[in-house]
Amino acid sequence: MTQPDRVDYRTSPETYRHWKLSFDGEVATLAADIDEDGGLRPGYKLKLNSYDLGVDIELNDAINRIRFEHPEVRAVVITSLKDKIFCSGANIFMLGTSSHAWKVNFCKFTNETRNGLEDSSRHGGLKFIAAVNGVCAGGGYELALACDEIILVDDRSSAVSLPEVPLLGVLPGTGGLTRITDKRHVRHDLADIFCTTTEGVRGQKAKDWRLVDATARPAVFDETVQARARELAAESDRPADASGIELIPLERTIEDDALRYGLVQVETDRAARTATLTVSAPAGEQPGDVAAIEAAGAGWYPLALARELEDAILSLRTNELDLGTWLIRTDGDADAMLALDAILLEHQDNWFVRETVGYLRRTLQRLDVTSRSLFAIVDEGSCFAGTLLELMLACDRSYMLALPDDPDDAPKIVVGETSFGLYPMVTGESRLGRRFYDEEPALNAIREQIGKPLDADAAFDLGLVTSNPDELDWDDEVRIAVEERVAMSPDALTGMEANLRFNGRENMLTRIFGRLTAWQNWIFQRPNAVGEHGALKVYGTGEKSKFDWNRV
Repeated sequence: MTQPDRVDYRTSPETYRHWKLSFDGEVATLAADIDEDGGLRPGYKLKLNSYDLGVDIELNDAINRIRFEHPEVRAVVITSLKDKIFCSGANIFMLGTSSHAWKVNFCKFTNETRNGLEDSSRHGGLKFIAAVNGVCAGGGYELALACDEIILVDDRSSAVSLPEVPLLGVLPGTGGLTRITDKRHVRHDLADIFCTTTEGVRGQKAKDWRLVDATARPAVFDETVQARARELAAESDRPADASGIELIPLERTIEDDALRYGLVQVETDRAARTATLTVSAPAGEQPGDVAAIEAAGAGWYPLALARELEDAILSLRTNELDLGTWLIRTDGDADAMLALDAILLEHQDNWFVRETVGYLRRTLQRLDVTSRSLFAIVDEGSCFAGTLLELMLACDRSYMLALPDDPDDAPKIVVGETSFGLYPMVTGESRLGRRFYDEEPALNAIREQIGKPLDADAAFDLGLVTSNPDELDWDDEVRIAVEERVAMSPDALTGMEANLRFNGRENMLTRIFGRLTAWQNWIFQRPNAVGEHGALKVYGTGEKSKFDWNRV
């Protein structure tokens, strides 16, 4: 039975209400034409190309369609079909009427979507140009900032702006503040003016301040954008003659207490406030050469796994807010998983394999930034091996059953080559590197065990698991650990986990997520923003905001 208000992250181009996709050889155009009556929730209209979660769900899907179904595309132009409006950002009335949790989840998903553009540019050779052909404000400008280059029409009226602070009493929520400094290197004092000016900056001044890369008069705007898109396309190594991989509809069954896919099963216990995610290893003969891999298409195990796991993560995040602790399990044949990993590594230069690895990388990164407690449970039948070991390494704790009297049947984990850099976190380091602070003695000791099954005691001695209780203590220790975790304040846990999971190098992406978790999360609860007379609540009513002038 489905819940009537569930958010479904599955979509496809034939059902889009907000985006138009077109293709011209190596250049694709993704144009916003947002249906103002197509909001995901009632109570607001998506005027002026403003967006809500439903718009970004389509955007995320469209980018994946380009990645997999159109390998000939090397550059994507993101623009608008509405006259003199590129995008006015997140819909303010949607934000003003949404719960705190909805606003934060919305911001997190839009963060990940925009980060995905940069990830594809960095790792997949897919380049992005924002063709800003009208007003570009707030989240609209943040979408442009995620592109490789921004070209602004110089028509004396079109401007870029981040007006959230003066208009709404909140922050540019999907990385705007961070990208104008860390990525575009806008001078601090100019950024201060820019972020407190509601009308924004236009024309040559926007270029001089580094807010855009180029401007063009209306008569030559389209020509300028296309010429630059083809120049960027020439720098890409995506194949011109490959056949695309159709992303067929994702099969999923929803039950009262479960989500069921082919490879991922989610069992929910609302009384205990836990969700158990079980991921299965590959079964049966797997394709071993490029032709067979491409022929397998969306059914190829790594791609099917990435799509199912992503959907499960997003669905639980949005639809099951009370399930604060996720128990991560695996099952299947470790040898089969390691054999598939060897194929991934052998063919990682193939465009399809590379895109699939990218999908897995971004999905695992979604797990890293999910505000839930993550415990790995390694018991009989588990298969935390190779790529699936990343699930355990992403967890806050891991519990592994020790069976010293039955060594043949005791659970084992297996470290593979994939854990040394194939799926980096947003910090750029591996999860093993994060775990051991990139200290070479610990990492070298683990490298010596690559491909060797490790029982609970060996894994514990190497520092790979948190606890290794034997069968006498197993049930009680795991139960008590979960019950204690569930009983703690979710607010404090979210802040703690976000700090502990990213313990190493800072970069633009960790700062974006850190600022979202701490600053925006806090500001979204302050009366100056969301109180009865807060700026976000009274916007558009003609009423003036009333602020508490204390600086905290």
